Amino acid sequence: MPARLVLVGRFGAAHGIRGEIRLQSFTQDPASIARLKPLTDASGKRTFALIKLRPLKDAMFAAQVLGVSDRSAAETLVNTELYVERSQFPPESTDEFYVTDLIGLSAFFDSGAHAGRVLNLVNFGAGDILEIKPDAGETLLVPFTLANVPVIDIAAGRIVIAPPAEVEAPPEERGAAD
Repeated sequence: MPARLVLVGRFGAAHGIRGEIRLQSFTQDPASIARLKPLTDASGKRTFALIKLRPLKDAMFAAQVLGVSDRSAAETLVNTELYVERSQFPPESTDEFYVTDLIGLSAFFDSGAHAGRVLNLVNFGAGDILEIKPDAGETLLVPFTLANVPVIDIAAGRIVIAPPAEVEAPPEERGAAD
């Protein structure tokens, strides 16, 4: 079985002429990305070793990567996402979840009807949103809050959702009022 990978960062634009590249860290402590090894691409086939990180702002760094010594080499890494194996992370605490553990879970409405599968957890700046792909129809976007996702049972492979009124439910959930 292939290792489960956790997205921990993404290379951005080349930075200067000596091979530095911008690195956005997605880790809770942004600088901790330097301690994670090996960093790989999504396929797990390419590995990257960070030699030096220089803070730019918030979770953004200028990174020096082993084997990348000029701007042209750095430009080949632009938009490369960086992953590590899930096993490198400690077990989650109560009410904490790794995104990789949520993806693929079966989603059910609080009525018991099947809603689909968790496709992703995204954040566009106003909070986390679960992206749920139903068996048919458009993707559901549900705020990832206790009120809207009251049950998460990773061991059973399921979540229960109670979407807010603004999220249109599928026809079988709308009831006779429509």
